[in-house]
Amino acid sequence: MNPSFDEIVKANSTRGNEIKKTPLIHSPTFSDLTDSQIFLKAEFRQKTGSFKIRGAYFKIKSLSPQEKKNGVVAASAGNHAQGVAFASSLEKIPCTIVMPKNASPAKVAATKGYGANVILEGKNYDESSAKAKEIAHQTGATMIHAFDDPQIIAAQGVIGLEILEDLPDVDEVYLPIGGGGLAAGTAIAIKEKNPNVKIIGVQSKSFPSMFESIKNGIITSSGGEQTIADGISVKLPGQLTFAIIKELVDRIVLVDDTEITKAMFLLMERMKFVVEPAGAASLAYLISKKPSPGKKVVSVLAGGNVDMYLLGQIVDKGLAAMGRLLKISILLPDRPGVFKEIVDEITLANANIVEVVHDRLSSDIDAGSAGVTLSLETQGQEQADVLIKALEKKNIKFTLLT
Repeated sequence: MNPSFDEIVKANSTRGNEIKKTPLIHSPTFSDLTDSQIFLKAEFRQKTGSFKIRGAYFKIKSLSPQEKKNGVVAASAGNHAQGVAFASSLEKIPCTIVMPKNASPAKVAATKGYGANVILEGKNYDESSAKAKEIAHQTGATMIHAFDDPQIIAAQGVIGLEILEDLPDVDEVYLPIGGGGLAAGTAIAIKEKNPNVKIIGVQSKSFPSMFESIKNGIITSSGGEQTIADGISVKLPGQLTFAIIKELVDRIVLVDDTEITKAMFLLMERMKFVVEPAGAASLAYLISKKPSPGKKVVSVLAGGNVDMYLLGQIVDKGLAAMGRLLKISILLPDRPGVFKEIVDEITLANANIVEVVHDRLSSDIDAGSAGVTLSLETQGQEQADVLIKALEKKNIKFTLLT
């Protein structure tokens, strides 16, 4: 049974003090970059770091006393896991979470920190979900689905009510789609109040399952490639979410990891927002495609639970993509003074040497030569181009690594 608008209103009225109304923040920076009026729905500031707590809390609060006694089980790559674990701890009920073996260590640790029993099983969400269903069947625990459940969808739909409350004249809402719970609930809430608002779902090119399902008119398994956006790496959409999205979501579009990386980097640098890859997917599309000139657009930043090791890579790759981190490899005669010529050119270009790796021993380096890899910080692409031309003019042979 599809969730109703009334169920969304009920979820909104029963959320208590634990579920925040997250702010809707206008961004002049991203408005300029996209030629739209961009408003950021900061779900990464929600308790447990993502919108997923909304659905988990409402579903678990709605369980009968016997169901609570039997406990709950869920599958998740991280955010739903933390939401279910936290909501279960509030109700003091047993909780088992099945997570993929490659789940972020930070998300695994956070889920355990909320008191859940964590089992690592499978390579992705779908394989973890199969294990969770098996546990539910064996133990009698209630399966708390990450997206394909009427109460889960209804509670995520409260985000739509909040958007309309803060920005009644919104033209378009962009949000990430994995299994589709967020998009389905938000679409029900917004279309009920204002059918003219466009709802656009954004998926990873590596896991375009809802995109392919809508295109084919039937639920289609798709995806499996590597992606940094683990929160939306779902190969098979839900039955409920597919039906709702097919009817109410206006369009589904795709982004790649490079576009997501740029969006995450800009959010950190310009807004001081730490947003995870799946959470930044909708903004990534807006920045890369500029699809809505002159319109009032909401981008739902769905979560902020990003692994710290990945965060370091995002910073480096973001700097490189903007021409502010240059990495070059040079093969030099191994004699005094030669490297100084290189350093002089770097100094004249006003670039900063971040790292130097000096190599004489590798098998591909001839005797009497030395390989030098330099990481250089520049002020932008223009300054990087000046340095590259200066090195070429000096007949310095180098390979550009970034």
